[in-house]
Amino acid sequence: MKLKVWWLSNLIWLIIFSILSFVIFIRKVDGAGTIQTPATKLAAFIVLVIFFIFIVLIQLVLLLFVKRRK
Repeated sequence: MKLKVWWLSNLIWLIIFSILSFVIFIRKVDGAGTIQTPATKLAAFIVLVIFFIFIVLIQLVLLLFVKRRK
């Protein structure tokens, strides 16, 4: 049962990542009103990727704990 929750949470994170990546690359102006160039879009995407790498590491640690309990 716990692995189903783990997979479901990973699916939710994947959907969130996909939506945010799509928003980053289609927006022309960010929240501060600055025009988004390809370089600023790439910088925003790199920040998003670093954040999600952190999330993936946490998920892998949780997976190790769940598998050890079985």
